[in-house]
Amino acid sequence: MHEREARLYALIEPTVSSLGFDLVGVLWRSGRPRGLVRVYIDHDEGVTVDDCARVSHRIAGLLDVEDPMPGEYDLEVSSPGADRPLFVERDFARFAGAGLKVTLRGPSAGRRRFTGTLGGYEDGVVLVDEHGMEHRFAISDIESARLVTQSGETDPESPAGDSPHERET
Repeated sequence: MHEREARLYALIEPTVSSLGFDLVGVLWRSGRPRGLVRVYIDHDEGVTVDDCARVSHRIAGLLDVEDPMPGEYDLEVSSPGADRPLFVERDFARFAGAGLKVTLRGPSAGRRRFTGTLGGYEDGVVLVDEHGMEHRFAISDIESARLVTQSGETDPESPAGDSPHERET
């Protein structure tokens, strides 16, 4: 997680938690004329569109008061979806054994992108098994990571940030 995203996470997390949700992660993308703040929330029973709207309303108020970023931006709140992005150490430990796609900040063995099975997380290092070859990446070297299906592709029915899961009632 980048420094700005880590600051946003720390600012937003108490509000999200007070509403009964887990804050999965925060992405910040600068842009012209507007930036984007994407917030991923989760709940054991799933996340509905109404949940996202309620969390978005509370976060928007907090960001208006605290004003942690320069300029204008759009705020999006969603569930992480099937192709869940992984942000922090607990994510890499929790999803050990799952399919994973990793993009590094810089090349390792001449590549920046790796797809394999998440082997876990140990002492600041993410373990990835790619066809029997173990790769070890410092979490600080990871630009992005997300779960993938067994075929190695992200789920086309659930692009990150676009389709929150409905809670069964």
